[in-house]
Amino acid sequence: MARTIADKRAEFRALHEHGCFVMPNPWDIGSARFLEGLGFKALATTSSGFAWSQGHADGATARDRMLAHLRELVGATDLPVNADFENGFASDPQGIAESVLLAIETGVAGLSIEDSTGDAADPLFPIDVAVERLRAARQAIDASGADVLLVGRAENFFVGRPDLGDAVARLKAYADAGADCLYAPGIKTREQITAVVDAVAPKPVNLLVGWPSELTLQDIAALGVRRVSVGGALARAAWGATIRAARALADGRFDGFTDAASGAELNDIFGPFSD
Repeated sequence: MARTIADKRAEFRALHEHGCFVMPNPWDIGSARFLEGLGFKALATTSSGFAWSQGHADGATARDRMLAHLRELVGATDLPVNADFENGFASDPQGIAESVLLAIETGVAGLSIEDSTGDAADPLFPIDVAVERLRAARQAIDASGADVLLVGRAENFFVGRPDLGDAVARLKAYADAGADCLYAPGIKTREQITAVVDAVAPKPVNLLVGWPSELTLQDIAALGVRRVSVGGALARAAWGATIRAARALADGRFDGFTDAASGAELNDIFGPFSD
């Protein structure tokens, strides 16, 4: 029996109460259903992976298209889905509240709001503005009555401002403003991770691992991280294989298909979902 949206939201919140879980990032229905079949407990969207699948750069997806994507993925899986909701598709708190309410209607179990502006010259909202935006998201969720988990993101390391002190100050302020989970994508070292975990405790922390890492999941759990996501890494891996095979084909070679999955394997994976 399919789980209801309320069931999935309750399950998602419970996952954040103890332990450490991996939340991989599909970019379409097929990747979502495959990951569900591997036994993961939750999924998260990837704005970059989805943008690339649409022939766009990350950050170029319009809000309506993103909302349609969220609705599609939520409908494709019985797992809770956390939305990579970029910077909320608005700069002012009122616009954030409007976007968040629309995201809630898609059925997501959680959503993140970044503090990035999209302006390379001035890439981060001032912390007071960022806090007001996060507070507006919190109020919108509370007013909706939906048990949607709110993630506050400090984008320092992603926008070329790798100031750990500022990132920690931002995350602490976002926690105080009502974020349920905190996230500083781009931190990698044990020292950075520990600093973030300690700063916002007891609230849970999301860690991005989108590159080869010396840390195992056991190591990450021991540092106090509650959940791990991989952002666009799976999409980049898929694109890497496609790029290599296509470039070989353009050179008149067919060896790029050596590691391709068989049609039979793919049909076995997706057969149970066929109408």
